[in-house]
Amino acid sequence: MRTRQSTTAKLQDQPIPVRAKLAAAWTSFMFLYAYVDILNFFTPGVIENILDGKVFEFGLSQTFSTTALTLMAIPILMVVLSMTLPARANRITNLIVASLYIPVTAFNVVGESWLYFYGIGIALELILLALIVRFAWTWPRTTPSATLATSLDPATTA
Repeated sequence: MRTRQSTTAKLQDQPIPVRAKLAAAWTSFMFLYAYVDILNFFTPGVIENILDGKVFEFGLSQTFSTTALTLMAIPILMVVLSMTLPARANRITNLIVASLYIPVTAFNVVGESWLYFYGIGIALELILLALIVRFAWTWPRTTPSATLATSLDPATTA
């Protein structure tokens, strides 16, 4: 026999670890970044330019492809790094990488004709980068007195 839960009872809101917030934000950023690029193929003239060996103002080359791969690989790697790096290194890495990606992301709107499409995509990406900076910047700290008291307490070392 199943018991019915009250629909008026409040749902329990579990705290989300900073690492999970960062990994989720990087995952969302990565999907937006990729999806905007994929949808860009439907912009008139893009496929023709690619077939002519040109993307935006850049000629298609191994250097261009390697740069594009690197720009995509960094957010992908940040998902796993956000979950595995020690807290201090994690915080610093997220602050640096997200801060560097802000101008890179903003640059992507330069010269684009579909400003609504790119504007929305880039605005969402910038919001996610701002969240990453905020999550990393406000990473909770352990007070030295609490750490010291715990390490000196024989009950916690047993």
